[in-house]
Amino acid sequence: MPPMPDVRESWRTERAFASVYDAAVERERVARVFGRVMWGTDTRDMFAAISALGELPDGSAVLDVPCGGGLAFRGLRPDQAIRYVAADISSYMLDRARERAREHGIDWIEFAEADAFALPFDDDSFDLCVTFNGLHCLPEQRPALAELARVLKPGGKLRGTAVVDGKGLRHDAIITLFRRISVFGETTTAEQLRASLDEAGFAQVRVEPSGALAFFNARKPALP
Repeated sequence: MPPMPDVRESWRTERAFASVYDAAVERERVARVFGRVMWGTDTRDMFAAISALGELPDGSAVLDVPCGGGLAFRGLRPDQAIRYVAADISSYMLDRARERAREHGIDWIEFAEADAFALPFDDDSFDLCVTFNGLHCLPEQRPALAELARVLKPGGKLRGTAVVDGKGLRHDAIITLFRRISVFGETTTAEQLRASLDEAGFAQVRVEPSGALAFFNARKPALP
């Protein structure tokens, strides 16, 4: 199989597709229709995972990458006492995320322009990493998963969603189209995603497909 195009460069400058996607997923009812039509998925599980961010204990450190336009901010509370870092390779999406944070009345989010393959954070920095709908926008998934494992503290958790292959001819055709226009990179089956998480050193791995969107959870093993 030929190597996947390095769509990171496309996402650095992409505007139109990013704006349409951002507008669709930010509105939960629209996202539910969009998810059902495009991927045959029920997005309520994703929004439930986002809502759970508001229940994190004080002092938690969270990395959201790629944060896109700030989809996950809807789950945060303005009065939360946590460290939340929103990172993305696109300065345009970071600008949209800053505006989203202002709309939600949240002024304590840290923003970072960052490549998922080389995160500018120390080892063992975060209690939780979230990556919603981002892995399939990378040329390879395993280097990004390895970076997420590196920056998580021992015992830290990873949660996210990713489009997966093999869930229907129509879904696979959409994936192929998005790859041709350089907005999708590597996609895998749910089983391959599970294997990649294992290879990156995660434990307690769960990958649960809903249509062509997989919801995944994993934990970095605690120190002995």
